[in-house]
Amino acid sequence: MNSIDFNNKTFSLVENSDKGKVNSDTVFKYKQDGNLVTADYYGGPIKYGKIIGKLRGTQLDMLYECITDNDELKAGKAVSNISFNEDGKMKMQLYWKWLNDGNGKGVSQFVEN
Repeated sequence: MNSIDFNNKTFSLVENSDKGKVNSDTVFKYKQDGNLVTADYYGGPIKYGKIIGKLRGTQLDMLYECITDNDELKAGKAVSNISFNEDGKMKMQLYWKWLNDGNGKGVSQFVEN
């Protein structure tokens, strides 16, 4: 079994729901200290974003915020299920919801680069 370690890992989007803001040009750079997981993200439609999360086994509870290239300030929450692909790279399936958009929710998939 692979161990979950986000420290100094970079992730990219594989698939996103329609109401999602990130795209394949968005880069996510993670850090980890114990069960605290943080990330900066930027690129594509995102000027800058920040994630803070709490790792619990193979699940990451996350809060995120960003400013888009249209100067839209967004915030949301997500639960990510973590697994590994056949190459041993981490995969995340996020079930997310915007906090400032009542009907904005979806599922996104990311993979470690």
